[in-house]
Parts: sequence; C-alpha cells; structure tokens
Amino acid sequence: MQTTLRPVELDRAQLRRRYLSNRDRTADLFGLVDPSAYYERPIGLRHPIVFYEGHIPAFSFSKLVREALRGAHLDPELERLFARGIDPASVADAARHERASWPERAHVQAFAATCDAAVLGALAAADLTDAAASPLLERGQAAFNILEHEEMHHETLLYMLHRLPLERKALAGRGAAYVERDPVASGRAIVPAGRATLGAKRDVPFAWDNEFDETPVDVAAFEMDVNDVTNGDWLAFVRAGGPVPSFWLERDGAFMLLGMFEEMPLPLTWPVYVTQTQARAYAAWRGGRLPTEAEYHRAAFGTPSGEERVFPWGDAAPTSAYGNFDFRRFDPEPVGTNPAGASAWGIHDLVGNGWEWTSTPFAPLPGFTPMASYPQYSADFFDGAHFVVKGASPVTNRHHVRRSFRNWYRPDYPYVYATFRTVNDS
Repeated sequence: MQTTLRPVELDRAQLRRRYLSNRDRTADLFGLVDPSAYYERPIGLRHPIVFYEGHIPAFSFSKLVREALRGAHLDPELERLFARGIDPASVADAARHERASWPERAHVQAFAATCDAAVLGALAAADLTDAAASPLLERGQAAFNILEHEEMHHETLLYMLHRLPLERKALAGRGAAYVERDPVASGRAIVPAGRATLGAKRDVPFAWDNEFDETPVDVAAFEMDVNDVTNGDWLAFVRAGGPVPSFWLERDGAFMLLGMFEEMPLPLTWPVYVTQTQARAYAAWRGGRLPTEAEYHRAAFGTPSGEERVFPWGDAAPTSAYGNFDFRRFDPEPVGTNPAGASAWGIHDLVGNGWEWTSTPFAPLPGFTPMASYPQYSADFFDGAHFVVKGASPVTNRHHVRRSFRNWYRPDYPYVYATFRTVNDS
C-alpha cells in the first residue's frame, strides 16, 4: 500500500534564484566557445554545440510549461529540434542523428530567451504542486526536474568543451593552477562487514526515479584504496603495457595532461580519468577489482558504530571545505588533500575530484517507478550497457552531492571525469 506523502512547500524566490543562477552559468560556459566552433562536434557521440544552447531552455519550457502546466507552444519546430540529446553506442550510430544545417545562433538565443520568460513566469505565478491537475506537478517535481537537468548539463557540456582545441576556446588567461602535492594519508583501509543504504525515502523534496526506493544491503568486509588511483600509478601500468588514457597527450616522448584550459606536464599526484573498462583492467593488474555500488556506500557513509552519515564527512552541508566539487576548479587536484572530507574509515575524495566507477550495472532499485515528469530518464538506460558512478567531479553541482544520487555511463565512454580505486575481499 502506497503511503500518501506530505505536500512540499516551494520557495518561489529560491526557485527563481536557482534557475537564473543556472542560466548564468550556462551562458558563461557557452562564452568559452569561440564563435567559429559553435556548430562543431568536439565529441562525435554527441550533437554539435549549437544543440545544447537550444536544448537546455527548450527542455525547461517543455517540461514545466507545456507538459506539466499544459501551456501553449512557443515554436513547435524548435521545441522538437531541441527536445532530447543522444547516447549512441558508436560514432556510426551517432551519424544517424546528423543534420545538414542548424538554426542561426541569434535565432537559437531568441528562442531560448522566450523559453526563459515563460519558465520564469510559471515559477512566479503558476500552481507548481497541483498533482490533481497533472502528475508532473506532484511535490513540485517538474520544477525541481528542470533545475537539476540544467545543472547536470553544465558538466556534460564541459566534457565536450574539454575536447575543443585550445585555440577555439576563449581562454582569457584561465589555467589549472597546476600543483603537485603528496596526500595526507596513503595505503589501504579495511571496511568491516555492515549495512549500506542505497536510494532514498520518497518523502525527500526531490530525487530522480532511479534513486527510489531506499534499499538496505548487507556488505561483506573488504579492503579499499585510501586514495583514488593517480596518474603516477597509471603510468606504471602504461609502462607494463596498459592503455594510455584519453586525457593524456604525448609530446616529444613525454606525457602531458589535457586540462580544460591548457596542456601541462602530467600531474602524477592527480587522479587518473579513465573508462570503466580501463579501470577494470588496472584493478585486475593490481590483483583487485572495482567496488560495487553497495561497497562504495559502505566506504563513503558507513561508520564503526553502525550508523550511516549523510555525507562521508558527516551531516554538514557540502562546501568546498570538504572536496573539489561545485566548480571549485575545472580540473582535478592532488588526491588526498581534503582531509576534512574523509569518510569514517579514513578514505579520501569519495565525493569530489572525479566520479567513482563501480562494477554495478545501472539498474532499478526495488520499488522503481518511472517518474511522471521524465519517464524515460532512467528506464531507457536499464540495458546492461551502462554502469553506476558515484560521488562527484570538480564540476558536479552541490545539489547533486547527495547520498542517493546515481550517475551512469557506458563502460567505454572516454570523456567522463571519472576515476576509481581498487578493492579486495577482506
């Protein structure tokens, strides 16, 4: 029997501020693109850059105003054009989505402004929680949906801009503030057997459908690396015949790292960003394996007393004091240099500095029901071809730094800001 949940009270001023803050960041990110690159596809598996300048506001308008509030169309043709991105398995599959032409940028931006005006009007005056009028409005779901959608696109947009040649970015003196620093701790930690709680209760203000229902899991004891695998660690693997990560470049016989705004000598103490397939190969070479999603939870949120923390560091809200996330930087930093963010077991950077690959295929938790405001959001990817990542990268929004948040990628997708650590049975 389904429990009736208490209605959510929305703070309209806060929703407006968050929406405008998101739009400002989106504009800043598009400001990094040289105009000559606007129609380029830095990643062959994705639409060209132009698509995303139209998609983000179009999605917000379509979900909140058109679908949830049943408002009128603004421009049906552009709404269809910018409706949804792609996640093809190969560049050949991506070619099926190519277009001969895209609208002029001024036309895209004018459409975006019209979408923004309609969304802001709805956030200011519409009934955003009238579930009787539309299931998309239950507990303000559509409003939260569009906010988190744009925040997630900031990160995925940066995956594309990272691959844009440096000469086609407006760098304006930006840099990675390259530093090397030894971690405050090293080695491995033993995490004793205990319970991990995946997912969330349905009375939270908002979560995506794949985060429900709350699911306790008994986890056997295991041993885990205190720090993420570094570029220096990976270099030894390369010298033993392992693959070169896609973020590395070879210049005059030496490896360099492709940062967001510069190429730099390979920072040996930074976490390595690799695919899940590559991470599994390294773990096997080390005589270990990748953690499961439940093991990640146990390492990140478990405690010796048996209670679980809200975050690895405790209950305090996520800030830059605890790790490299929420745009503290555009690039990683040395592993193990945020001791305040360590878990109860002394394991570092479980949130921030790079998503954490797991060995768990992305699949529904018990009790899963597609969400009314975006029924295909998760269900389209329960295909055995995507794997769960946890934690956060340097450019993951703080609103997504919650225990239940689940992200996912194909195991060979080389562009994600994802690192890993190895585990062994204890």
